[in-house]
Amino acid sequence: MPATGRIDLHAHSSVSDGTQSPAELVAAAAEAGLEVVALTDHDSTAGWAEALDAASGMGVTVLPGMELSTQLDFASVHVLAYLVDPAHPRLVAETARIREERLHRAESMVARIGRDYELSWDDVLAQTTPGGTIGRPHIADALVARGHVADRTAAFQSILHWRGGYYAPHEAPSPLAGVELVVEAGGVPVIAHPGARGPDHVLTRRRLEELVDAGLFGVEIEHRDNPPAAREKWSALARRYGLVETGSSDYHGAGKPNLLGEHTTSRAVYEAILARGTGTRVA
Repeated sequence: MPATGRIDLHAHSSVSDGTQSPAELVAAAAEAGLEVVALTDHDSTAGWAEALDAASGMGVTVLPGMELSTQLDFASVHVLAYLVDPAHPRLVAETARIREERLHRAESMVARIGRDYELSWDDVLAQTTPGGTIGRPHIADALVARGHVADRTAAFQSILHWRGGYYAPHEAPSPLAGVELVVEAGGVPVIAHPGARGPDHVLTRRRLEELVDAGLFGVEIEHRDNPPAAREKWSALARRYGLVETGSSDYHGAGKPNLLGEHTTSRAVYEAILARGTGTRVA
């Protein structure tokens, strides 16, 4: 299918919690008629090479990125990091630490769940890609495989819900530290789905101003997890602070109902991101 100029700046592969390999994700983007897709696996750039190789013959441009985990008060606040230097020493060290923390958290949760449900760590590993970022979605997939829940959504609404009794907290840097690190690594930081329940409650005006001062470049407005009122609120804040507004699917393959290209980013914003990033160049 020929590209139509549509730009989707948030998608995941099996390197984190998507269900398709980076190459399969690029093929899906081509089939969806995208011209540009950003590969933004959680805390990892390991899928970049495969995606870029696959894109060369498909008429799709891959924007190299990552979704950096950060934590503020009780909420996860994710920072989309475009065009970072994947070899930046502090970024490499911090993302390795975050992935290790995710691993220990997952092991702890599986041990708790395993007391009440038939579930083992091997069940979870069977749902992962070697070397990939392991997290709660893989536990959800293992629960589905064991027949305890119907799908990932049901798992997160029940056993993996923070009120379910099995939840373990996740240690991660603050959004301010995350934005500073992305900028230091030559990247372009954009807050992912800020209107979702957690970020919307903890990202106060003062905290947002701190992020802007640290180099925050944009906010992801068009996203299915941002309710209409939150989109209006965050769009107004973006205009107030001179931030770009992106739109994205947050595609995970079969892991979520999100469809590639269901929300997109304007070419002007995409080109502004390309102009700002210095850590990596798009081929």
